[in-house]
Amino acid sequence: MDESVKELVESSEFGARRLDGLAKFLIPFVAGSWSIFQLLLPKFLLLNSEVVRSIHLGFAICLVYLSFPALKNKKLIRFFKEKMPKCFEFAYGRSLNIVDLLTAVLATGAALYLAIDYSGIGARTGMPSNRDLIVGSILIVLLIDAARRALGLALPVIASIFIAYSFFSESMPGIIAFRNATLDKVISKLVMGGEGIYGVPLDVSASTVFLFVLFGAMLDKAGGGKYFIDLAFSLLGRYKGGPAKAAVLASGLTGMVSGSSIANTVTTGTFTIPLMKKSGLPGWKAGAIEVAASTNGQLMPPIMGAAAFIIAEYCNLTYFEVIKAAAIPAIISYLALIYITHLEASKLNMKGILKENLPRFWKTFFQGIHFLIPLGFLLYQLIILRRSASLSAFYAIASLFVLMILHRCYQGFKANESVVAVVKGTVQVIWESLVAGGRNMMTIGVAVAAAGIIVGIVTLGLGGVVTDLIDIISAGNLILMLLITAVVSLLLGMGLPTTANYIVMASLTAPAIVALSGNLGLEVPLIAAHLFCFYFGILADDTPPVGLAAYAAAAIAKEDPIKIGIQGFKYDMRTAILPFMFIFNTDLLLIGVKTIPETLWIFLTSLVGMFAFSSFTQRWLKVKCSWYEVLLLLLCTFILFRPALFSEWYGLNKEAWRFIGLGIFALLYSGQWIKQKRQLVTT
Repeated sequence: MDESVKELVESSEFGARRLDGLAKFLIPFVAGSWSIFQLLLPKFLLLNSEVVRSIHLGFAICLVYLSFPALKNKKLIRFFKEKMPKCFEFAYGRSLNIVDLLTAVLATGAALYLAIDYSGIGARTGMPSNRDLIVGSILIVLLIDAARRALGLALPVIASIFIAYSFFSESMPGIIAFRNATLDKVISKLVMGGEGIYGVPLDVSASTVFLFVLFGAMLDKAGGGKYFIDLAFSLLGRYKGGPAKAAVLASGLTGMVSGSSIANTVTTGTFTIPLMKKSGLPGWKAGAIEVAASTNGQLMPPIMGAAAFIIAEYCNLTYFEVIKAAAIPAIISYLALIYITHLEASKLNMKGILKENLPRFWKTFFQGIHFLIPLGFLLYQLIILRRSASLSAFYAIASLFVLMILHRCYQGFKANESVVAVVKGTVQVIWESLVAGGRNMMTIGVAVAAAGIIVGIVTLGLGGVVTDLIDIISAGNLILMLLITAVVSLLLGMGLPTTANYIVMASLTAPAIVALSGNLGLEVPLIAAHLFCFYFGILADDTPPVGLAAYAAAAIAKEDPIKIGIQGFKYDMRTAILPFMFIFNTDLLLIGVKTIPETLWIFLTSLVGMFAFSSFTQRWLKVKCSWYEVLLLLLCTFILFRPALFSEWYGLNKEAWRFIGLGIFALLYSGQWIKQKRQLVTT
């Protein structure tokens, strides 16, 4: 991997701290211990939920302070180095120092305070002692600073504004004025109960998300990531624009078990971007395809990043119901991106990779089929046995542990290694997986806890004010309100990770979307509103000028990250249209859909609608589209996505309109096929 790419991933995902000296042992020890603690919870440790959240946050905040130096901004670092090199060396040093060690201990102690004095705090509900106020204030300040170190300024600034608003809200203009909160009330809400920092997002992170992230880290360490890439290339590499199609499929497969857009971009992009460039695709488009595919990885069931589990909790649904609702939009979004790569390849007259230069599909499939066993086992427990997400993940990890041990033993004995070497290698791989799981989770843990500050302030009573404000700004127009939500999500996403962005926007806007739609006589299910916020939180990952996934791809492609980000966002327009469609057409979320034939019919018509929209954005079907063909493609898109609306306007039932939409697309495709044949004869 290129050093600049490696440095970007390390600094954004795992911190800029060098793993040398004490840090070399301390950071892996804390991360691995965290993974072991989380693995013991589903079956072996019986602890109160709020105690678990407290310990979970303790591990996360400790790792952040150990892994991230106080300053990351290069200009600030240069200023302190030049002006005050001795006084502030601890702030920018990449080696672990005594100040960070002491701060980590203080922050961890403050986070664990709820667990340490759980019964006492419970007895003082609503009446915090002076000690509670001091420890709570320390935790809030250090948590905000930890979020700044790990996530940048956006989330800390927003959280600080909300806290300040709670104290000075009576001084605000009438429309947003609210009764001032006291310090006792704020600390009680944010720190001493289960609604603020230790609220639902942190609970889901501690009980479920960690195990799924650990499962993905273990699968990757075992070689599953490389297997998915090889499988994708063996299947699609020989077709027109094969490397680009394989990149999308590989990113989708990797995204099923990875919640990180950047990690997904680097894991698959290191291999796929050079091959896409070699096949004739411009570097900036190659990077953009990888970015678009990787950011959408969080849409793919069964894992869908951390936010999916929080959606289930907020909407009071089972995790199976969430992945069922998310399935069709996610799958058609990915298939549409493969279709877009085909259109790009057609424009450039690209060829695929020669068959002899690709791994054979069946050989590749069977060589790594053991990687599919734990994934299939996970799906079996979630879908067939209907076990809880945390217990399903635990059993899947247990099966993966056994698989890793057997696979490592097989490799060792095949290479004639000694028993000691085999055991040592097996233990090392498992320990590295545990460490990777903990390090992957630290930013998520801090993000959901810091976002809990905002949620806690909203539950003080601010939620009603926000709903009224959004209603006034949108003038009671649901579409305008959805546009406002989408734009704000994209803007916030420039500085917030997807999970935190989703929590903030869902807390503020999802209830308003449901309430306003009800006032207008349109019933929008709560999960549709939450998925709307989730989708635009994901799209923010490649939004210029900040999208880190675009910077990672640019470092690999040796191209301008802004150019890659803009092109990636153009590709993601197909994903951006989906939330607007499933708000008004809940068939896409399979709400009220009972039978398999009906599900397949909705999938087929939606997929063709997405292909029509992709051709509309690319102005290409078989050949370049004329202006009237572009308009017909757009009409086809809206008919297939909103058949009920056309039924209401012009009569006929919605199934008839779906047939009309399919017919329009078929006629356009036939006309383009004839046009292409004529062009070939002419040339």
